[in-house]
Amino acid sequence: MISVTVPVYNEAEALPILAERVTNVLMQLGQSWELIFINDGSQDGSEEVLDGLAEKNPAIKVVHFRRNYGQTAAMMAGFDYAQGEIIIPMDGDLQNDPSDIPKMLAKIEEGFDVCSGWRKDRQDNALQRNIPSIMANRLISFVSGVRLHDFGCSLKAYRAEVIKSVRLYGEMHRFLPIYAYWHGAKITEVTVNHFARTTGKSKYGLERVLKVLADLLVVKFLDSYAEKPMYVFGTVGLLSFFVSFLAAASAVYFKFWGGKSFIETPLPLLCVMSVLTGIMCFLMGLLAEMIMRTFYESQGKSVYTVRAKRNMTNGKCRMPNVE
Repeated sequence: MISVTVPVYNEAEALPILAERVTNVLMQLGQSWELIFINDGSQDGSEEVLDGLAEKNPAIKVVHFRRNYGQTAAMMAGFDYAQGEIIIPMDGDLQNDPSDIPKMLAKIEEGFDVCSGWRKDRQDNALQRNIPSIMANRLISFVSGVRLHDFGCSLKAYRAEVIKSVRLYGEMHRFLPIYAYWHGAKITEVTVNHFARTTGKSKYGLERVLKVLADLLVVKFLDSYAEKPMYVFGTVGLLSFFVSFLAAASAVYFKFWGGKSFIETPLPLLCVMSVLTGIMCFLMGLLAEMIMRTFYESQGKSVYTVRAKRNMTNGKCRMPNVE
């Protein structure tokens, strides 16, 4: 089954057109499909429009949020409710082209786990959207090591097993290919059509770029240190102890060879503060290690993911009891 998920926020005018376009494309594929709309607290009549579409076609499914939670939450809800082996999120503002879906599915059938859309000829304001987007995409590629041109394009195709276990927060939906790549997924990219907005109002602004960059730092930290937080806290702690040693050595030097007592320089205070900082960092690292171990064990999560198995039973091997 193919699941197309569409986060919606105040797009009442576009919804009937979008539903018709997506439905026409999916019906030509010869596969079972579902179209899931996530109403993210719209206040323009989108709820009534969506309910009407679902009434006419049982393959169109709708989830209504109690309030506006943001695009990331709406996209995650779409993944949670999707039943297909391939999940394709897209925007609800008619700027994505549903006719691009077949070529993205073709890439998945070739063996890729993620196919990302690239709005090469983007129909947006150059100063407010295009230029900041180009800069942000290059920075994200540099930091993450994932070579994509357009992380912000919502139109992507995923194998369900790649994203079902991912939890998203903030503006992190654009980092899904990065999560997938870090867990061994094969990623490719295809150029897709992009249309100028004709209905509704854009919800994006320059301030969103700053949020994306902040989330990028979080993503990088989680990738590097989530499973071993002691690495970062321990490193800072060691640096603090080193600074403390230098401060103590300098204070002793000035005391005996520089003609200055301990109370005449801030070095003893720096030494004490550095020691305390080092101790606190080590304690925080130990606490973070305990929290992460508890998290993995209580949630039954594994520290690895398996892509495929050959000649293996469903269960894991256990060591036999030896008496």
